Amino acid sequence: MSRKTVIDMTDIVKTFYMDTPNELEILHGIDLKVYEGEFISIVGASGSGKSTLMNIVGALDRPTSGEYILDGVSINKMSSNELSQIRNKKIGFVFQTFNLIPRSTALGNVELPMLYAGLSSKARSTRAKELLELVEMSDRSKHMPNELSGGQKQRVSIARAMANDPAIILADEPTGALDSTTGRLVMDLFHSLHKNQGKTIVLITHNKELAEETERIVTIHDGRIRSDKSIIPEEPEVNHESA
Repeated sequence: MSRKTVIDMTDIVKTFYMDTPNELEILHGIDLKVYEGEFISIVGASGSGKSTLMNIVGALDRPTSGEYILDGVSINKMSSNELSQIRNKKIGFVFQTFNLIPRSTALGNVELPMLYAGLSSKARSTRAKELLELVEMSDRSKHMPNELSGGQKQRVSIARAMANDPAIILADEPTGALDSTTGRLVMDLFHSLHKNQGKTIVLITHNKELAEETERIVTIHDGRIRSDKSIIPEEPEVNHESA
């Protein structure tokens, strides 16, 4: 039985400053498929094009040419509002800088995507509490972001990413701002979501050690996919210390 394709990119080109003397093509015909339930990493040095690719994968930007089908829906001709809805429902974002709302509690931050999705106050609160429990942050639900450590903030952001049960979790350097011990806890959480909930996870990283924990490594160089290989992930050492 074949697996469902959740990301299907064909000949994706991204050009900036089109039709100007300083026109710059960043992505040169990317072909990429990601299947439901995969845990893959996209690896590349600074300037390789991985951030541009991430923005297109996350429907934060559009390709100049080529076709992108996200969870069965073509995003090429969508309006800005339609793209916003797609992002909210189909993709959970986890950023290096956490991107939490400073004036909202941990619980309020997790509820936010569900507010945009139109869920009732009761449904939002119930789901947010369940997700905070999942990431072991129940005892910090009423804390503001400035009262949380880096690892705690990232766990809240992972709970928020799960809010609308998205098809894909897109994690952009999620351990980049964390110390190694706290980063290990965050990666363990991704492994748990992948193994226990079957989540499709796309990890953007420059860290080859983290990439080797995933099932598949896509390496991008100078705007092209240099290699795409499936691997047997290295089992991480589980650290049960709290962040």
